[in-house]
Amino acid sequence: MRIRATVAAVTGALALSALAVPAAQADGGFGDTRITKVVVDGDNKVSVGISSPKTITVSVTATDDSGILGAEEFSLEGPDYGYFSTGKPTCKASSSTTSTCTASVLVDPKVDMLSNANAGTWYVSAWIDAKDDDYIWKDKAGSFQFQRASQLTVNASPEPVKKGRTITVTGKLSRANWETLKYAGYTNQSVNLQFRKKDSNTYSTLKTIKSNSTGNLSTTVTASTDGYFRYSFAGTTTTPAINAAGDFVDVQ
Repeated sequence: MRIRATVAAVTGALALSALAVPAAQADGGFGDTRITKVVVDGDNKVSVGISSPKTITVSVTATDDSGILGAEEFSLEGPDYGYFSTGKPTCKASSSTTSTCTASVLVDPKVDMLSNANAGTWYVSAWIDAKDDDYIWKDKAGSFQFQRASQLTVNASPEPVKKGRTITVTGKLSRANWETLKYAGYTNQSVNLQFRKKDSNTYSTLKTIKSNSTGNLSTTVTASTDGYFRYSFAGTTTTPAINAAGDFVDVQ
């Protein structure tokens, strides 16, 4: 019989600076159990706004020559003492040696006292047990981006406009402020102004501008043909990429 330490967990809760965070443990294990893949929310990006709860799903794939028995709750840790713990994972075998263990945690921005400093790169810690009593513990088995949800608007005017005249395109880039539970302008960020012709499905970038001190965007172009204008933001580690809905301009 082997004896192992128990990993502390606070299921469904976020531990910030006011709460104790479990002490980090070194990677370890026994036998040939291996973690081969970690996926969070399908693409390793989690965007949380200011009102709606967000379910974060974590999947850890592991292998052992005897097969996988189960897994302990996954720990998610990030900047500024950010911490979540999932519920008990459910493991589904894809072969006699390999299983994917999946669990989730609900994050509610109105309840979990998120700090804006929590946004950034987070890590998944996982403990996997094999059927032959082998096991593996990895403190940073995988990573994902925990991001403040973004919003982007656009307005092109005048509408309609005569060919050759000036079109002014305004908009605003903002992102969730988890501390005030409001959206605030995302300043000094590069944003692409894009255009697609009326009968086309493809947007092309016309120019790149930066959001001002309040997140507002404004630039001008010359009217040439009917089509849609939009702003496009590529995203950062703390804020997801987003495209504004296209605004149609009738050029006469």
